[in-house]
Amino acid sequence: MADEPFLIGAVEAGGTKFLCGIADRNGTVLAQARIPTTTPAETLSAATAFFAESIARHGALSAFSVGSFGPLSLNPIAPDYGSITSTPKAGWQDVDLLGHFRQTIDAPMVLDTDVNCAAVGERLFGSGRGLDTFCYVTVGTGIGVGLLVGGAPHGGANHPEAGHIRLPRAPGDHDFPGICPFHGDCLEGLACGPAMKARWGAAAETLPVNHPGWDIEADYLAGLCATLTYIVRPDRIILGGGVMESHLMHARVRRALVAKLAGYDASMRSLDMDEYVVPPTAGPSAGLTGAFALAYRIVTRQWPMHWAATGSLIAPSITEFANE
Repeated sequence: MADEPFLIGAVEAGGTKFLCGIADRNGTVLAQARIPTTTPAETLSAATAFFAESIARHGALSAFSVGSFGPLSLNPIAPDYGSITSTPKAGWQDVDLLGHFRQTIDAPMVLDTDVNCAAVGERLFGSGRGLDTFCYVTVGTGIGVGLLVGGAPHGGANHPEAGHIRLPRAPGDHDFPGICPFHGDCLEGLACGPAMKARWGAAAETLPVNHPGWDIEADYLAGLCATLTYIVRPDRIILGGGVMESHLMHARVRRALVAKLAGYDASMRSLDMDEYVVPPTAGPSAGLTGAFALAYRIVTRQWPMHWAATGSLIAPSITEFANE
């Protein structure tokens, strides 16, 4: 098998950009492109052009994977399997991602959430190394939660949507209605980056360190961490995304989480919060790395743990593909 051609393709489909790439069996990226996320027709057409050009140059793909913003339809027996469904991103509702790529790529395919792919990337290269069960949370334009349980992304009937749970209101935050177009004051509606801007009239990164918004934000994210702790009992919770880059947010969340757990259960009392709630460390390409790993697993039935050992996934210069 080692002598057989083996190329994998992957897409990290984000709300602002699509990262597309082709890699070999060792995880070395042979071609990569960044495509602005505009309309589905423009963006997917540019992605198709990249893969058509790359396949012509490097050869056919053995497997293909997409990690995307959602919500997604991930149940293979669902009539809309492979699609983005009721997303709040304008124009992207009911877009059949896998169906589009099947028109030009003849290879086994898999679709998963962008946060699950980032979690896989963290397992290979970052804060999830050596762990079989952990949570990856991103707090930015939205709030997404990826779960790795038993060493693989958790799915079930479909992917979790922990960003839309309801939590008790933080002290001093009873009047803000929230911005989620579906639920109003769910977690995402109260605590994503745009929610902070709507509440305070300024982007989160511009708020001073002593602004009361940070304690409110930490309260909501600690509520999420407490819920994940009680239900999943993960080995670790990785908190990433743009909002988490501000003003010692990890320390704020840890303190608030200790208060919310309130000394319940000896195993929770013994948690080292500095090791339990941590930032991601796999770098900005963790989502694409995870998507590559999902494609690799389609063919081999195992994760490419040797990538981490050999320091693979060294990308060439990224091509900017205009979607004109």
